[in-house]
Amino acid sequence: MEFLDRLLTCADCGGEFIFTAGEQLFFFDKQFKNDPKRCKPCKSKRSGIGLKTGTGPAAAGLSRTETRTECSECGIETTVPFKPTQGRPVLCRQCFQAKRAPTTGALVTAAATSEMVSGSLGEHVAPSVELLAASRV
Repeated sequence: MEFLDRLLTCADCGGEFIFTAGEQLFFFDKQFKNDPKRCKPCKSKRSGIGLKTGTGPAAAGLSRTETRTECSECGIETTVPFKPTQGRPVLCRQCFQAKRAPTTGALVTAAATSEMVSGSLGEHVAPSVELLAASRV
């Protein structure tokens, strides 16, 4: 199906706006049945974000939740951008980064891989199991 740019009339301001071929393709992919009724400025004004600049929750008028809590690892007081749920650990930035950093012990080195392939290791560990463990770190 070929899409061509079309001129539509805004239901709010009465001005004409272009419904581009790319927008039509997007509407088609999302299986939207109706064409847009408003131009972009009127749509933004109607949704309440017309006067605010920027993007994200703050631009939409939503405030970000900051909660003061204690780190489950080191015990220092920290703030987190969510409301913690009971029974789940909450980490400060340093402890969170330390948990995310990959450990070298679980990674398979080239030498260990060649030893596993040649069968020179005393215990036979499947490389896929060890690689799977490395990918979960």
